[in-house]
Amino acid sequence: MVLRHEFEPRILGFLCNWCCYAGADLAGVSRYQYPPNIRIIRVMCSGRVDPAFILRAFSNGSDGVFVGGCWLGECHYITRGNHEALSLMHLCKKLLERIGINPERLRLEWVSASEGIRFSQIITDFTRQLKELGPLGAGEGGNKNGLKLSLEAATSLVPYIKLVESKRLRAHLRTEEEYEEFFSSDEVGRLFNELIADKLAIRQILLLLRERPLSTGEIAESTGLKRSEVSRYLDISARRGLIRFDESQMRFAPA
Repeated sequence: MVLRHEFEPRILGFLCNWCCYAGADLAGVSRYQYPPNIRIIRVMCSGRVDPAFILRAFSNGSDGVFVGGCWLGECHYITRGNHEALSLMHLCKKLLERIGINPERLRLEWVSASEGIRFSQIITDFTRQLKELGPLGAGEGGNKNGLKLSLEAATSLVPYIKLVESKRLRAHLRTEEEYEEFFSSDEVGRLFNELIADKLAIRQILLLLRERPLSTGEIAESTGLKRSEVSRYLDISARRGLIRFDESQMRFAPA
């Protein structure tokens, strides 16, 4: 008889010291039950959670990332750190989707210090959701090498992505609904593709070519991009002096 073990997702949680972490502590003291799948890192504010933390968590094998902060309007800092967190989380979800990771693997929730039962309910629900999605990579099609490459490319662009967010995509809004509407707008989609997605694709191609020379078709197969898109990115990279065409192999290589 073969025993089949149920998949247990690995969750990394970043919890605001003043509210969500206190709520998690209350859940423990009150003995509210929730799955033991989460490993917690305490941060002073949810706005302190850098996109690099999230990408590193997925690169290290986490199946989900949870960010918990104070309710909007209740941040303990005048910079409204939870608003910054909400803005960056929306951007991170778009980035994850672009590199082939289900954005539902990243979850942001507000939990006050008195909401221990809410914390336990959220973690229980998130664990159930991740079980349905399956392990990271397998739930996205199983191309682990491609996923690793995409995460490496995205991580290397984090400083630039944060600059774009602060200069072009930062919105000073009041409600979650307003943030949702803003980041789902056509204008933000256009800016994301123009300022981030193209650079991300070029970085992925450069990382691929670092391993060995490749043809346009091979690059398209490895990245999941259309051949026409790959040709455009190769042309941009060649004009910038980043790559060269090796006529002897009929393949592209780093310059």
